[in-house]
Amino acid sequence: MSTSPGDDAPIGIFDSGFGGLTVARAILDQLPDEPILYLGDSARQPYGPRPIAEVRAFALEMLDRLVEEGVKILVIACNSASSAMLRDARERYDVPVIEVINPATRRAARATRNGRVGLIATEATVNSRAYEDAFAAAPHIDLVSAACPRFVEFVEEGVTMSPELLDAARGYLRPIVDAGCDTLILGCTHYPLLTGAISYVVGDGVTLVSSADETAKDVYRVLHDRGLARAEPVPEPRHRFRATGDPDVFATLGRRFLGPEIGAVEPGIVPLRRPPSAGTALSKALTT
Repeated sequence: MSTSPGDDAPIGIFDSGFGGLTVARAILDQLPDEPILYLGDSARQPYGPRPIAEVRAFALEMLDRLVEEGVKILVIACNSASSAMLRDARERYDVPVIEVINPATRRAARATRNGRVGLIATEATVNSRAYEDAFAAAPHIDLVSAACPRFVEFVEEGVTMSPELLDAARGYLRPIVDAGCDTLILGCTHYPLLTGAISYVVGDGVTLVSSADETAKDVYRVLHDRGLARAEPVPEPRHRFRATGDPDVFATLGRRFLGPEIGAVEPGIVPLRRPPSAGTALSKALTT
């Protein structure tokens, strides 16, 4: 799919829902002059429990929409989607494609002191073994992976401190602690909002690696190296946020992840393959 966006074109950021807003936050902090167009597929989230083939189809559909809007770079701010279709995306589009797995892998490989690295992620990401593939160039790394499916629920319900959360964290993180990992990759973009609980369980001696900041650094580098950064002087950037689900629900919850930059959320184009009950559980969580 070809496109010829100009320097003033936005950075396109895609996520299955809300977690990618932590990546958007890091990009806004490091590149304050760049406009972003964020598309969250909240009608079909979460991607984590879905089969890889379904995640791939959903993600490519959403990326196609961003490219049609004329973005100058694509950021796949979702570990599940990155693990399912990164190679497809880089072959499919003419614009640069940045994802969240390799930046976090590089940071973890530099940070570890004993070569034992932990990974917590969704079931789809863990089952894809995408992080094992990413660490193939670092055979000295011993990777210990654990799926933490309930962490997304806690974040989207606004729960960052509770006995139930800490009990779940102790169970999920036990293999990481028992293996003596000194570095832990937060392999889901929701998880940075639970760093307090995660660090409490694993201890201050474990370095937590969030892909958000590392991904933003990759975006910065690519924009500079390819001459895609906006030329100064530039007007104030206009950021746009779209959701395939309820835009009001997205705006309310999205502000927990990103902050006041989220104003009105535009309705996204209804996805072609939409589950009939999409968004119901999330809407209920926000109104109870």
